[in-house]
Amino acid sequence: MFCCYRDVMKMFISSALCSSSPILRSRYYSMYGHVEKLAEEIRKGAASVEGVEAKLWQVPETLPEEALLKMSAPPKSGSPIITPNDLTEADGFVLGFPTRFGMMAAQFKAFLDATGGLWRTQALAGKPAGIFYSTGSQGGGQETTALTAITQLVHHGMIFVPIGYTFGAGMFEMEKVKGGSPYGAGTFAGDGSRQPTQLELEQAFHQGKYIATITKKLKVSTV
Repeated sequence: MFCCYRDVMKMFISSALCSSSPILRSRYYSMYGHVEKLAEEIRKGAASVEGVEAKLWQVPETLPEEALLKMSAPPKSGSPIITPNDLTEADGFVLGFPTRFGMMAAQFKAFLDATGGLWRTQALAGKPAGIFYSTGSQGGGQETTALTAITQLVHHGMIFVPIGYTFGAGMFEMEKVKGGSPYGAGTFAGDGSRQPTQLELEQAFHQGKYIATITKKLKVSTV
């Protein structure tokens, strides 16, 4: 991934059972598809939890079409575009984005900057949220991207849910290059040709299942 900048994605997980069931959404921005692949696995992991339906949403693109063409960015996926007000429907979130100089990409930051109305009313306070990401190199922000993104959650009063070391042995893989950290699932894009490995996808699935389980528990405890 050139300049540590490629994809961003968002995801919500929503229940289709009853009003007391948890709703979880995954929000993302993805330019080249790396984060999108992780997001799809997170969606599958979340959907594997009984009573939870996972959905993917994209944040709006801010670059003009001519700039995207020069960057050889592929067409966007069919995931719906999210608006700030859509966030209030969810009980939990998983936020995904590529890194830019160790922080979230501008497209995702621009979306969060538009949530001032929700911040004013603290409409998202108490809701759990996880983070996943893509970087261009091993020193390109696998921890700092998530760490700096936590400030956005804090100001909204949200509950950051890291995966810790719950992924087990996969967290200690030393023979193969693997993205991700205790903060959340991750991948390395390199020059753009590298794609998420099977182990990285498995970690993403685990994260989706893990945060969906926690979101469900929190939802049930408040009913």
